[in-house]
Amino acid sequence: MTPTNPERREAAILNAELRNFTRLSEVLPPEKVLELANDFFSLCAMTVTANAGKVLSVQNDMLVGAFATGARKDFANKALKSAQDLQREFGTLGEQWKKDYGLPAAISAAVHLGEAVFGMAGPIAHQQFVAFGDCVSVTERLVHRARAGEVILSLDFMKALGASAQTLGAEELPPLEIGKRTPIAIYGMALEKRLDFT
Repeated sequence: MTPTNPERREAAILNAELRNFTRLSEVLPPEKVLELANDFFSLCAMTVTANAGKVLSVQNDMLVGAFATGARKDFANKALKSAQDLQREFGTLGEQWKKDYGLPAAISAAVHLGEAVFGMAGPIAHQQFVAFGDCVSVTERLVHRARAGEVILSLDFMKALGASAQTLGAEELPPLEIGKRTPIAIYGMALEKRLDFT
């Protein structure tokens, strides 16, 4: 994926969403809200780029990343590792926030695999590298299904992982239903435990 060359290709998409941040943003000073948000986005970007992914966008309290380097099994594994790294490394940050501000925070994440169009888009002088396609839209739906502390994986993503998917301990969840299309089989994986807020 290069910003200068539009292309259609298969990729793994990761969405990571910060949970309970709306509540934090209501009680903290504006400068602290932005500081914490930037800590979260920096951590997301670090885990995505460390696993050969590319940050696509920031949307409110959610970051979107894409992985498309190597064979599909390779970039699926990199996307999953990024999600796992993010959940694990945010644990320390979330605990510190709770200690400092009295409110819990956690990450929900989703990974899906499919075809997307990549390239530069946006108003003149404000274009950025983006992705369009069903894969991107489905991943956003999936992250909203994830509970705090959980990673949701689609069946297509699980298939791309191959035999290693069987070692994840992922729990089959009620399928994602979108309009009249065939329901999408999904799986949930909590690295430690799901938290009691969404």
